[in-house]
Amino acid sequence: MIDPIIQALAEPRRRDILRLVQDGELPSSTIASHFDVSASAVSQHLKVLEEAGLVVIRRAGTKRYYGIRREGFESLKQYIDSFWDDSLLRLKEAAEEEERRNRKHESD
Repeated sequence: MIDPIIQALAEPRRRDILRLVQDGELPSSTIASHFDVSASAVSQHLKVLEEAGLVVIRRAGTKRYYGIRREGFESLKQYIDSFWDDSLLRLKEAAEEEERRNRKHESD
């Protein structure tokens, strides 16, 4: 289901969080230090991202490390690709039709 993913990505801070952790995991305190909101607010954003399946949490003692969960984006990617594939097919069909018309005019 892509709705939770789209809803999670609708919030700009959540997209910023994903950019922070896309190259490696970070502790929640480091993530929170990049924002001008409370650590509690950042924790809420992280929870939404986790529930949407976009981040994973690793606990080490009292710290929580967040990292991107790339497979969590797969259903969204497939959804977007379905539009792209349809557009490419229509473009291909239009090009082929144009080519048929050009050949017909050349043979006339």
